[in-house]
Amino acid sequence: MEKKKDIFDRIMALPVINIFEPFYKKYKEQLMYLFFGVCTTVVSIIIFSVGVYGFKFDEITANNISWVVAVAFAYVTNRTWVFTEKANTFGGIAKEIFLFAAGRFATLWLENGILWLGIEKLGIHVMVTKIIGQVTVIVTNYIISKFFVFRKKD
Repeated sequence: MEKKKDIFDRIMALPVINIFEPFYKKYKEQLMYLFFGVCTTVVSIIIFSVGVYGFKFDEITANNISWVVAVAFAYVTNRTWVFTEKANTFGGIAKEIFLFAAGRFATLWLENGILWLGIEKLGIHVMVTKIIGQVTVIVTNYIISKFFVFRKKD
């Protein structure tokens, strides 16, 4: 039985764009993770910016708030479009959500450390430090999601 095509598969099958379809099919997971990782980063940076510049929160508080929103967005997009291996039972989904949030919580601490070090100790601009933190987090989150959350079941 052929797997149902998602919106991205249908886009890649369009005339002219379909010349990239073999590359897309070969690297779909990584491309989708990169695309939604960038989308998650944009969500995080927007919420962070509103917190820091709009509400005048300190950087760590704004980052923690942006983390909650970004993690919810990332879980939904990763489960829906990125990883093909995913739980189908209530218990399996609960475990998946727990592992996803736990992995993201670990990288929240990593990013908060980067923010603290970059802003407070090295004097790097807030948004430059945030972007450095986000790039580090995207790579780390992919590894955690691929090998611990949405891994192939034995």
